Amino acid sequence: MIQQRTNMDWLLRDLAETVPCIRHVIVLSADGLRLAQHGTDPDTADRLAAACAGLQSLANAVGHEFPNGDGRMRLVVIEVGGGFFYLMAAGSRAYLAVLADEGVDAGLVGQRMRDLVARIGEHLTTPVRGSEQIA
Repeated sequence: MIQQRTNMDWLLRDLAETVPCIRHVIVLSADGLRLAQHGTDPDTADRLAAACAGLQSLANAVGHEFPNGDGRMRLVVIEVGGGFFYLMAAGSRAYLAVLADEGVDAGLVGQRMRDLVARIGEHLTTPVRGSEQIA
């Protein structure tokens, strides 16, 4: 697992450095565990990953209200005073989160996040844990 995180670091750094105004990039599991980060300390990344787990759960609940959809969260964007937060599904039970300052090009962030997920999405898949495991 450590080697995979190290290999992912340059990809996250590339996203952060090629889109001006990105502050933090985090990869997390569906249950809110930080898998990798760039641009932030581990404690902040852990707090954000935990918050992301709640957001993706809420988004999935809302998604089930669409009769012709599959109910799965694909992208959540939150605009707050000071910037934007993006959360994107990035593989089975894995998510990519980005925090960016107000001046960020919102379309470019979404595009680069989709590109990153398409390139490495299968490597971001996380296994089912504990009581969620299927016998």
